[in-house]
Amino acid sequence: MDRSKTRLAPIEESEWSAEQRELLTPIARDGRVFNVFKTLARHPKLMKRWLPFANHILFKSSLPPRDREMLILRLAWRARAEYEWAHHVEIGERAGLSEVEIQRITAGPDAAGWTPFEATLLRAVDDLHGRSRLSDATWAALAERYDTAQVMDLIFTIGNYAALAMALNSFGVPLEEGYRGFPR
Repeated sequence: MDRSKTRLAPIEESEWSAEQRELLTPIARDGRVFNVFKTLARHPKLMKRWLPFANHILFKSSLPPRDREMLILRLAWRARAEYEWAHHVEIGERAGLSEVEIQRITAGPDAAGWTPFEATLLRAVDDLHGRSRLSDATWAALAERYDTAQVMDLIFTIGNYAALAMALNSFGVPLEEGYRGFPR
C-alpha cells in the first residue's frame, strides 16, 4: 500500500506508551513488530481483547493449518486486503500451500485443480463474504469432513479476517519491506 494512503500510521517504538510497550514487546519477532500490531496498538484496550481471539484463530483453532490458510488467503483476495494477503502467503507456504495453489486461490472454488473439499473451503469464504451465511450445500459438504468445532472455527476464522481486512484497508496499514503483495 502506498504510504500516502495511510490514515493511521503504525506507532514507532520511540512513541510507545507503557501500555503499548506491554502489548507489543511480547509479539516482536526477531526484534520487529509488524505494522498491523503497531497500528492496532493505537487502541490498546481493543487490541488487548482482540489478541486472545486472534491467537485462537491462528494458533489454537481445530482447523488444519493448510485449510485455515486457504480460507484466509481467499478472504484477503476477495476483500482486497493486500497486507493480509502478503503476510498469509508466507504463512500459507509454511502450512504446505504451493505457489501454484496460492495463485489459484485468486481464481476461486471453480478453478481447475482443487479437490472437491478444497473447493468447498473456498466456496465457504465466498458464501460468507457475499451473503454472510453458508449455503446449505456448503454446510453439508463441510459437515461431511468437519466436526462442529471445526465448522465453527471456519466461520470465525473467516469473520475475524474479514474484520481485520476492513481495519487494514480503512487504516491504510503499510506493507513492510520484503513482503510481496498481490500477484500482478
